[in-house]
Amino acid sequence: MERVMHDKLLAVLEEYERLSRAMATTEVASNPDSYRRHAKAQSEIGDLVSCFRQYEINSRRLAEAEQILREEHDPELLQMAEAEKHDLAGSLEQLEADLKLLLLTKDPNDAKNTIVEIRAGTGGEEAALFAADLYRMYSRYSEIKGWRIETLNSNATGLGGFKEIIFKVTGTNVYSQLKYEAGVHRVQRVPQTEAQGRLHTSAVTVAILPEAEEVDVQIGADDLQIDVYRSSGPGGQSVNTTDSAVRVTHVPTGLVVTCQDEKSQLKNKVKAISILRARLLARKIGEEASQRSAERKSQVGSGDRSERVRTYNFPQNRLTDHRINLTLYQLAGIMEGELQPVVDALVAADRAARLAQV
Repeated sequence: MERVMHDKLLAVLEEYERLSRAMATTEVASNPDSYRRHAKAQSEIGDLVSCFRQYEINSRRLAEAEQILREEHDPELLQMAEAEKHDLAGSLEQLEADLKLLLLTKDPNDAKNTIVEIRAGTGGEEAALFAADLYRMYSRYSEIKGWRIETLNSNATGLGGFKEIIFKVTGTNVYSQLKYEAGVHRVQRVPQTEAQGRLHTSAVTVAILPEAEEVDVQIGADDLQIDVYRSSGPGGQSVNTTDSAVRVTHVPTGLVVTCQDEKSQLKNKVKAISILRARLLARKIGEEASQRSAERKSQVGSGDRSERVRTYNFPQNRLTDHRINLTLYQLAGIMEGELQPVVDALVAADRAARLAQV
């Protein structure tokens, strides 16, 4: 094991023991909030400490086996020591690999619920139809994962597409699985509206925002300007006859969120503020990431909406993720929600890139 890595692990072990000593004091033990914080901090590094302790034990055993091989002459002892040396060497190699994984900094947002924003880009109605297809793909994927979807806002077109649709995905570790979906998704296919049968290329942007709690983003009472107006839509009963649509403006940043899906003004306001809070958190995360250029280089894609991340070629039944040079000829299944092979490949590539930085 390299010296730098060993020193890092010793520092983690020292912190774990410091937390243990603090939790044994009357000052911390008698304060439930303080005890909970210490216990949480200790729990977060517990697996790493256990793995490192086992590594240290096996390292000492390996040194003892090597000493026996140098000093002993008994054939039976030498055979046992050689077998133990072989087993311990393999064990240490695996433990070191495990330690590298455990040393990777966890994304604090991985366990959060997620707000997904899909917007039609270049391509007109065909882009709007593909936005609807992506919404369906993510919906089916969420069903497979046991997650729940709630539409927050949408702007439908007359042919069944979406100029924009925003929805929340609730479940276990949602952000950890969906965060790599951010960026420009390009589609190549013959549109339903194309009479000549020509292949068209359209684009849709996807934004992935971890749901923000009040503790994540503080919004002052004077920071918001709230306007109400009559909602609009493709016509019929979907158009409200009262001023229930809500426009929320975050004065300090100028960010604007509109919401009109609900007939209740209050519900639209709650949803709009939820979207705003998520966008503010995403902005904060982006600013922090830009200050850690080295770390950002080790990640799979920047998550920038302007970055082309994927191409969906329907005539060839092909999906290509340009960030990791992944090509799968199973587009039909992926569009039905079988997205896990793509997600797994992106997670693995991100992990491998970050491991190279450890």
